[in-house]
Amino acid sequence: MLHGYLSNKESFSAQIGYFSKFYRVTAIDFIGFGDSPPLCEGYAVADYANWLKAAMQSLGITRPHVLAHSFGCRVAVKAASVDETLFDKMILTGPAGIILPRSWKYKLKVKTYRFFKKIAPRYAEKRFGSKEYRSLSPIMKESYKKIVNEDLRESAKLVNNEILIVEGVSDTVTTLAEAEIYLSHFPRARLSLVEGGHFAFAENPIPFNVAVEEFLYE
Repeated sequence: MLHGYLSNKESFSAQIGYFSKFYRVTAIDFIGFGDSPPLCEGYAVADYANWLKAAMQSLGITRPHVLAHSFGCRVAVKAASVDETLFDKMILTGPAGIILPRSWKYKLKVKTYRFFKKIAPRYAEKRFGSKEYRSLSPIMKESYKKIVNEDLRESAKLVNNEILIVEGVSDTVTTLAEAEIYLSHFPRARLSLVEGGHFAFAENPIPFNVAVEEFLYE
């Protein structure tokens, strides 16, 4: 189980409790999050994918099913695109990694930020960017920019695993439009909708777990 950004393995507590009845379940904290050590350099998605593969080898995990949320989906897609034997079935919920066209407001905000960064960098760091971004350390900010600026459509085309995308119908963080783009690029994937937002798997664990269980038992 691969958690989202600024989250940890405990976000999957409802899934860990349920699926541990039928499977060996391993939920990890990515480096830089939870109980794992902090980053020493700014990781891109590919770096996290390499770290994950090494962690799996260390733990003796071979070709598992993977359940990933948001940022965890980025890592899972990148890793699977490079090594088709790494995972068996993949469940992606609230999948991040698709960059939608930027609005003129967004582009104006970026230009304003870059202007103030040149003349008043401290002011720029305090006033611009998301709350999530402003809370990060300098190394994590470097990593964050690498992560969010990578579009994974081309990587998705290389993933031949069976994939279930589970999207919360009220998710405004990673929207249905993004999930549908992923769906159109994966060779073997289907989409399931559940009530809830970006953390639909925690908000409504029963229907979520049922959808995942049915997919795994097929």
